[in-house]
Amino acid sequence: MKKFFVSIITLIVLSFPGIVTAETVRILSTNDMHSALEKMPQLAAIVDSIRAIDPTVLVLSAGDNRTGNPYNDRYEPVSYPMIQLMNLIGFDASALGNHEYDSKVEGLAKMTALSNFQYLAANIECPPETGIKVVPYQVFDVKGIKVGILGITQIGTLGIPDTHPDNVKGLSFQQPSDVIPKYKWLTDQCDVNVLLTHIGFENDVELASQFPYYDLIVSSHSHTQLEGGEIHNGVLITQNGYQLPRVTLTTLEVENGNVTSKKAENIYLDKFITRSEAATALLNYFESSPEMERVVGNVKSDITSYDAFGVMMCDAWVSECDCDIAIENYGGVRYDFFPAGPIKVKDIYNLDPFMNNAVVMNITGEELKDMLIACYKADRNRFPITSGCTAAVTYKDKSKSEIKSLNLFDTNGKKLDMKKKYRVMTNNYVASIAASPREDEGVRGTITTSDLIIQWLEKVKTVDYQGRTSFTEKW
Repeated sequence: MKKFFVSIITLIVLSFPGIVTAETVRILSTNDMHSALEKMPQLAAIVDSIRAIDPTVLVLSAGDNRTGNPYNDRYEPVSYPMIQLMNLIGFDASALGNHEYDSKVEGLAKMTALSNFQYLAANIECPPETGIKVVPYQVFDVKGIKVGILGITQIGTLGIPDTHPDNVKGLSFQQPSDVIPKYKWLTDQCDVNVLLTHIGFENDVELASQFPYYDLIVSSHSHTQLEGGEIHNGVLITQNGYQLPRVTLTTLEVENGNVTSKKAENIYLDKFITRSEAATALLNYFESSPEMERVVGNVKSDITSYDAFGVMMCDAWVSECDCDIAIENYGGVRYDFFPAGPIKVKDIYNLDPFMNNAVVMNITGEELKDMLIACYKADRNRFPITSGCTAAVTYKDKSKSEIKSLNLFDTNGKKLDMKKKYRVMTNNYVASIAASPREDEGVRGTITTSDLIIQWLEKVKTVDYQGRTSFTEKW
């Protein structure tokens, strides 16, 4: 009798699809992993545990999978360790973050060729000769439900992703809001519609206001830590911080081709003590480098800010390049805390992971001032850090979106001579993004800026940068 009633119910459901019960689509998402190799065994264990309950879970990355760990970023081919761990975990798709371009077109082509998952970016055009494997979107069948995912890559103030212009030669980009409407037809064909973006939380909120027919935006780039997710204009947006503090498990209930409920939960990796044995073994293989563990100096007291670390970097460059002044963009400093004690080769490569080269130029005080302002604008309105001079910055308002006045001072507190020429060192990235007029564009050296810091630390032995900064701000 029970089998009879079950058959009747099944017949009714199949005959009248309007009363079909809801199906569940689960998406586990990461963002801005930045080569957090040490967290991958926990991530692998989390994915395995979810797949044991729901084998159809989709695993997505919103980009910036690389740049942040020397074991990964200095491997040949670049990013091979991270890719292999992502392959082992079984990622389904990834957006292209701005740091995916850090090893230039050739490196990106190798990276996409080695990956068992697809890279998604609708607003990039890669000529076939580049060898880069990227598609605008991908459609997944999850228990008969069509899940359409459209990828978007980041575009900065120069009309390219936030990377050195040389890294994206031959590639062309469009603004997300110009491209997304072209794929409205895809959303009409799919039951669940996802934007996999690498443009920052505030920009994703704007996308939600413009394109409310998307169910979910998997966000990244701004390192915004959301508690689960946030609903904006009916669109659920998820994002976690930097280097895998958490991942997000999103559960979507779908009924009759429509998403009827959305829920996003954070999973803390540090609280997940189980580690995948296979991922741990792979990690141990990639991290077997005695050179990375070599101690190069000692930190006398805790360093507790990006500013302090930036001043230390610039001090090293002034010394090693025999310059008057050194400049680092604020976003180029990747540590905001380091405990007192020994500092190793791998720590410096984590602090300055971009493998940029030194550029030395002779410019006037006025040209230096224009260069600092241009760097501030190109680096998302963050004032650069210096050594050999300090800056007093006044903004028009608290948003710090525009500089009202800028005064520069030498190490004795005297105003810099705007007509005098100074020997200034920066890295090739800053030299390219700080697009200001200057007579001398500089000479690019062959040694990396991180290796300059190592050389300097080996000479000075002990450093103390607690509370150091090179500029003051007010409005």
